[in-house]
Amino acid sequence: MRLGVIADTHGLLRPEVHQAFADVDHILHAGDIGPEELLAELEALAPVTAVYGNTDGFDIRRRCPQVAELELDGFRIVVTHGDQFGVPSGEILHGEYPDADILVYGHTHRPVLTTVDLTVTVMNPGAAGRRTKDGLPPSVGILELEPGIPPRGRLLPLLPAGEE
Repeated sequence: MRLGVIADTHGLLRPEVHQAFADVDHILHAGDIGPEELLAELEALAPVTAVYGNTDGFDIRRRCPQVAELELDGFRIVVTHGDQFGVPSGEILHGEYPDADILVYGHTHRPVLTTVDLTVTVMNPGAAGRRTKDGLPPSVGILELEPGIPPRGRLLPLLPAGEE
């Protein structure tokens, strides 16, 4: 199973996301979505599990939880924006959700792909919307799930360095 991982779109769904997620089976959105129409655009690509972030309005908060827990291909996955923990990290999230195999979060706008406790995969896909204040390019993530082996992941910049 192939997952598209996205966060912090803030109302901007770049055309490059359609290409990056062309072959995904499921999309995880870790909050700060923007208008509800953005979710509909993602749902045209694949089923979406989304959570709300600190900048999302009441329409998104009515539709999406703050934390989503799901199982895909035998992996227990937790998706959260992470702002409820201040500055989230893999270690903090692992402490809160010790039974998760995969932890996905947003909020920091900084891409992260790492492991915690040797077996838990942690991904923050970075901000997929506008370029961040510190100049990081917009990015998304891809996770490949196959029962019985650890998840494989990669981070994909959506723009070459220097482009807007």
